[in-house]
Amino acid sequence: MDVMADVSHENTLAADSGAARVQERMQKRNQARIESVERRREAKESQSVAEENYEFFSSTFNREREGIEELLSGCSGADRATAAQNLEEATVRTAQLQKFLSDSTLFLKQYDLRKAQAALQTLQTSLTETREEALPKKKFAFRARTKGADRACAPAADTPPPSAVSPAEPGSTQTDGASEQCGFSNLSEQLLIKTSEEVQKRDVLLTHLTNCKVRLFGSPSTLHLKHIQGCEILCGPVSSSVFVDRCTDSTLAVPCQQLRTHNTTDTRVYLHVTSRAIIEDCRGVSFAPFSWSYPTLEEDFAVSGLDQTRNNWSQVDDFNWLAAGTPSPNWTVIPEEERRTSWDP
Repeated sequence: MDVMADVSHENTLAADSGAARVQERMQKRNQARIESVERRREAKESQSVAEENYEFFSSTFNREREGIEELLSGCSGADRATAAQNLEEATVRTAQLQKFLSDSTLFLKQYDLRKAQAALQTLQTSLTETREEALPKKKFAFRARTKGADRACAPAADTPPPSAVSPAEPGSTQTDGASEQCGFSNLSEQLLIKTSEEVQKRDVLLTHLTNCKVRLFGSPSTLHLKHIQGCEILCGPVSSSVFVDRCTDSTLAVPCQQLRTHNTTDTRVYLHVTSRAIIEDCRGVSFAPFSWSYPTLEEDFAVSGLDQTRNNWSQVDDFNWLAAGTPSPNWTVIPEEERRTSWDP
């Protein structure tokens, strides 16, 4: 009887153990099923979010692109003032569209990113071609310089009103002639000065200057710099845009509404800008707040119409850097201890 009781007890234990193992396997399978369902749910939600992000990007990008194309189409057959206004708005909106694309690269697939970049490039080409067709540029010509000083800039003949000015191409050596023009060209190792009376509301062009110090007092309409090497250029408040192209190892100080910089290396910019600075094909460019001062600076700010309380000097868009969330390696902020405070010749 004892033997039979022991056998019965062992059978009971074995049965209990088998049942426990079965129950454990069932629990594991059930847990695995729950985890699988949860993973599928998370994957579905993630896919849904990605699709929603792309749908938002695609609809916003295409809607803005079509709006810019409509502005460009409106330039055909329009008067010069209307064409200039459309082109100015199209230029600003195209820059904003580029920024929107740059900020969206994290969730865009490579195919979608390349497609959007190609569309943007086509739009930029169309903008350039429309500007050249609607607002053909007049060639810039310098007046002869006297031995002791430059003559004051003379009014250009048959110039349209300021409202008809078109936004110039970055680094262009031509202007649209919407205001009086002046500047310096093909000089080296000189101190070059323009007074407020000479530059006020005029387009200023500085080109092919080497190791020069330039002081522009007053409020120009636009400022164009091209082929600048080893120079120090200080300018009063520019009421619209500053365009820089092929500037090397130089120091610039200027307040403006917009800054466009191309093909520039190892250059320091002391900036007051009310929109955002834009660089393209640049490296070694550094920025700090505008710090030059002269007796009539406040008056010139008033003439320019710039907002002195709004300075986006450190907000720089690099059109060659699309990695959102990662700083561009092509520009930096000048450390406070290294910033210029004295600008005397």
